[in-house]
Amino acid sequence: MCINRLTEERFKELDSFISEAPGGQGSLIAVLHKAQELFGYLPKEVQLYIARKLKITAARVNGVVTFYSYFTETPRGEHVINVCLGTACFVKGAEDILRELETLLEIKPGQTTGDGRFSLDGLRCVGACGLAPVVMIDDKVYGRVEEGEIAKIIKSYLH
Repeated sequence: MCINRLTEERFKELDSFISEAPGGQGSLIAVLHKAQELFGYLPKEVQLYIARKLKITAARVNGVVTFYSYFTETPRGEHVINVCLGTACFVKGAEDILRELETLLEIKPGQTTGDGRFSLDGLRCVGACGLAPVVMIDDKVYGRVEEGEIAKIIKSYLH
């Protein structure tokens, strides 16, 4: 796992983003996206910092963080794996793909491997139904994934 991800440099970069963001309090979601990009997740310390900077309550910040599934309050792995579980993907075997990943990585959705390399999650729809079933690793989309390909795909991230 990463040693302390909450560095002074990242807070300075977040400050710069906040000062340039249009809309002040109305920029909360954009600020949260930037903070998660910088820190990898949104721990309480970061949420409180954002609340102070935007002059809003910590409860409002936390309400947004917990409402949207994109945001996370726990550290994520170096690589985030999302399996689309929308209707088209589900019908084409996404559940089997997810089970294969659970077995291979020895984690369940919402968990991170012990070495901090991978986090696993399911999504309701990624909007790529023509490529079903879809697996996303970080920002890369894998379409028409078959169970037999999963180990090879994961291995490519172990370099």
